[in-house]
Amino acid sequence: MAMIKKVRVDAKSLEGFEIETTARQFKATIDQPVSGGGKDAGPNPLEYLFMSLAGCIVTIGKIIVKQERLPVQDINVVVEGTLDADVLMGKSNNGTRAGFNAVTVTTTINGDLTQEEKERLLERIDARCPISDNIHQMTPISFVVH
Repeated sequence: MAMIKKVRVDAKSLEGFEIETTARQFKATIDQPVSGGGKDAGPNPLEYLFMSLAGCIVTIGKIIVKQERLPVQDINVVVEGTLDADVLMGKSNNGTRAGFNAVTVTTTINGDLTQEEKERLLERIDARCPISDNIHQMTPISFVVH
């Protein structure tokens, strides 16, 4: 039987572009850089997306390493991507999507594994990472307005 887990995050608009988010008992601030009209009080939503992907890859990697007792000391991730900022700013709609047109995840796995073993481990991590899955696959989003 599947173990279904519900995840909830609340977001509250503050002054300017600042947003207070809550997940369980944790609070995080979302903002825009000063150059984008914000106060730079926290990462922007695009950065949080990449932080979530990087965090998920490291977490799932640690779970697999623990489950399989693999000789891995640490896993480090860098996520980079490009998008057309004119689309999200409403300056252009030339058929370009608002989302990232390319995302690169560079993973460094430090441990006593061959390059092939590291690549297979990363494939298994990617297959089990919910954030990666939601980026790879189209997940329906329902919007409700009050």
